[in-house]
Amino acid sequence: MALKLTPRLQAVAGRVPAGARLVDVGTDHAYLPAWLLLEGRVPFAVCTDLRKGPLDRAQETVTRHGLADQVSLRLCDGLTGVDSGEVDCVTIAGMGGETILRILAQAPWTAEKVCIVQPMSSLEDLRTGLAPLGLRVGRETLAREGETLYVILDLCPGAEGPLTRAEALVGRASNHAGDALWPDYLDQEILRVRRALAGLARAAGDQAGRSGLAQALAGLEQMKKEL
Repeated sequence: MALKLTPRLQAVAGRVPAGARLVDVGTDHAYLPAWLLLEGRVPFAVCTDLRKGPLDRAQETVTRHGLADQVSLRLCDGLTGVDSGEVDCVTIAGMGGETILRILAQAPWTAEKVCIVQPMSSLEDLRTGLAPLGLRVGRETLAREGETLYVILDLCPGAEGPLTRAEALVGRASNHAGDALWPDYLDQEILRVRRALAGLARAAGDQAGRSGLAQALAGLEQMKKEL
């Protein structure tokens, strides 16, 4: 049976450099590395997971598609079982932003690699937490699955300049250049911030919170005007 990726994972796969030796963190079924190997996009992949169950599922995928000679499966936390010299590219998809930061911080050598991450939450924390790790966002790609928009970040070495609150929420507009889903993403986040502001308006106190959200909303609306 041919292996087909979801739009979210397909977008992640599209950012992996051709010929890179890959490590896929939290691999679960290993669909992403298996697809890249079957397509000839990468020559070798390390697949890590914290739990035995997901790694067993990864083994099933690897065996079913005849990829055993090109895959190394490892039971470990994040990148703790991977040597920096083994890989050129790191993918971390489907985790929270804070977890992604923790995994990258535990492996300082990631600052010298191509890192493709797809956070499920805490995007603001992730974007603002990259600088101490020697990383910055080079590009952001959006993928839609049903009603949900997912963000894929290309991380590269270097220091990220100061981000406005709006940029921390959605990324720099320049990082989304040419992305057809960028207007929809802005609309989504504008609506989310407006709802949050309305909720705070009904609550007593938290003037600082309201001020920060109002600043973010103004920045998002300015981005929308500049499309």
